[in-house]
Amino acid sequence: MLHYRTQGFQGCAVKYSPFFDNRLAVASSANFGLVGNGRLHILELTANGIQPLKSFTTQDSLYDTAWSELHENQVLAASGDGSIKLFDCTANDFPISSWKEHGREVFSVNWNPVAKDRFCSSSWDGTVRVWSPHRPQSLLTLPTHSCTYSASFCPHNPDLISCVTSDSYVRVFDLRTPASASNHLVTQIPIHASASGPGMLGQPGVLATAGVDRAIRTFDIRAPQQGPLATMLGHEYAVRKVAWSPHLSNVLLSASYDMTCRVWSDRSEAGPGGDMDVMRAGPGSTVLGAELGRMGRHTEFVTGIDWCLFGSEGWCASVGWDENLYVWDVRASMT
Repeated sequence: MLHYRTQGFQGCAVKYSPFFDNRLAVASSANFGLVGNGRLHILELTANGIQPLKSFTTQDSLYDTAWSELHENQVLAASGDGSIKLFDCTANDFPISSWKEHGREVFSVNWNPVAKDRFCSSSWDGTVRVWSPHRPQSLLTLPTHSCTYSASFCPHNPDLISCVTSDSYVRVFDLRTPASASNHLVTQIPIHASASGPGMLGQPGVLATAGVDRAIRTFDIRAPQQGPLATMLGHEYAVRKVAWSPHLSNVLLSASYDMTCRVWSDRSEAGPGGDMDVMRAGPGSTVLGAELGRMGRHTEFVTGIDWCLFGSEGWCASVGWDENLYVWDVRASMT
């Protein structure tokens, strides 16, 4: 397990580079994101541990980050002042581009991994916006009418965006549909919780959500009326982030305010924690997912997680309010 201290700044999000297996970006904030500066850390994994490559200090808190899918040295940062900034690791300390249309904090940014010429953002102002890095204004605004915690493009379809909001719904927008009165909204699924964490598409058509009720649920957006496919229980406090493994379609990672990261199987595949027969229990049935392991090194809220896209299927990174970044192998934590 590798460790790095983001001294004076509490981590909010961590992302592996899609170009380099040894490069990470960490979005962080002073004073737990309530007031003060933010800092974007660009870090490299070396033979001598985790070493800083570059850092950018901002006037407001940073809540999320996303690597460009077009340029290996460029990375986005989502800011508390409603702006999105694009930094270049090889340039000076100022952003090379900046966008500001959101009326409140930008809480997530996500770069489209298929149509690489666009990215999206979500904000507490009740909107999701789609952007091009080459245009000064947003391409599209998708209203959610509720504080929007997270939005992400589907890794299998460049025109699908999922998001989760404070009204406990996961919404799916299809940009191929006519805007009309629905503003591209094609699916709206109640999660039955008072607030929700990130929604992310993993297997084609299946997404995972989590929230303050401590439960992780998976849904099939092709059959939203059937309710959750699987429910994963075990966290003691609200779940802040979930992330599907890029290597194993039934495995996901979670980060929680209970100061742990946990590895789960939704039991949809044979493999680690999988059981194909369980998923055939019948229409409308909900499977109880399996906890495969946990990591408890953090001493404060765990707020960010990400999987490494390269190499063997176990490496990931986590950050938290304890100012610590850990890079670790989930297989070492499996029971």
